[in-house]
Amino acid sequence: MRPYLDKTSPAAWQASVALSTAVRAAAADGGLAAQESELIKVRASQLNGCAFCLDLHSREARQAGITQQQLDLLPAWRETALFGEREKAVLAVAEAATVLPVDEERSADLESARALLGDEAFSAAEWVAVAINLFNRISILSQHPVRPRDGAGALIR
Repeated sequence: MRPYLDKTSPAAWQASVALSTAVRAAAADGGLAAQESELIKVRASQLNGCAFCLDLHSREARQAGITQQQLDLLPAWRETALFGEREKAVLAVAEAATVLPVDEERSADLESARALLGDEAFSAAEWVAVAINLFNRISILSQHPVRPRDGAGALIR
C-alpha cells in the first residue's frame, strides 16, 4: 500500500482543496450547472479508471439530478439521445482535457463546445476537467479505497 498523498503532504492537499473550491465557484459564476460539472467529473474519472472518484461523483451526480440511465450510458454518450447539447458539449470538454494530447477531432469538439457554451461556461468546464483530473491522479496514486455501500448509499461497516 502506498502512502496517501493527502495525508503525507497536508499543505499540498489543502492547496488542491482550495483549487477545487475556486473551480466550483468559477463554474457557478460561469453558468455551468451542477449536473454539467458532475458529468465532467464522472466521465473523466471513467477515462482515468479512478474508482474512488467514480464512487463519489456518481453519487453526487444522482443527487444533482442526473438519472441512473444517463450514468449507465455515459461511456456511450455520443451514441444516445439521452444527453442534451450542453451536456454533450461538456462531455467533449471532459474527454479532450483527460485524453491528451488534443488531436484534430478533439480540437474540433472543443471549438464546437466553446461556440455552444460561450467563453465563460467553456472555460469553467475546462477548469472542472483540470481539477477532477488532479484529484483522479491523487486518488489513483494513493490507492484510495472504495468502501462498500448498501442499496441506499450508506457505508457498510
